[in-house]
Amino acid sequence: MTKQADFDAILHTDGSSLGNPGPAGAGFLLETPAGQAIAQRAIPLGVTTVGVAEYRALIAGLSEAISRGLRRVQVVSDSEFMCRQLQGKYKVRTAAIKPLYEWAQKLISNLQHFEIQHTHREHNMRADELAKEGAEKAQQQLASPITQHKSH
Repeated sequence: MTKQADFDAILHTDGSSLGNPGPAGAGFLLETPAGQAIAQRAIPLGVTTVGVAEYRALIAGLSEAISRGLRRVQVVSDSEFMCRQLQGKYKVRTAAIKPLYEWAQKLISNLQHFEIQHTHREHNMRADELAKEGAEKAQQQLASPITQHKSH
């Protein structure tokens, strides 16, 4: 494993689903190796599974890092299955995950150096909070009546 100082940024990601499938959210915290926040997001996803939410958090965080010109990124996630899939230790078998895995791989190919590390939830608290916030926003959006305007 590479030292954190060798990276441009550390990306903490997490996904949350209230029901699995249920109202879901993605969260990420992008920070400097010294721990200074660069960007963070809580993203409502509508109804989906926690696995999809985990990948959507990764994709959003990697997109943010790349858009900021960061090319050496260490990802920290409490999703063991996602980490193992991206490390090539587990096969991607779920139909809903395959296109997200491929999207993540395309983003990773834009980086000079990528590393993903599994951690326990208590070491990924801010991303966990952001993912839950995204899921709560999704739940509120689903509960609110949506009016659609049809053009004639």
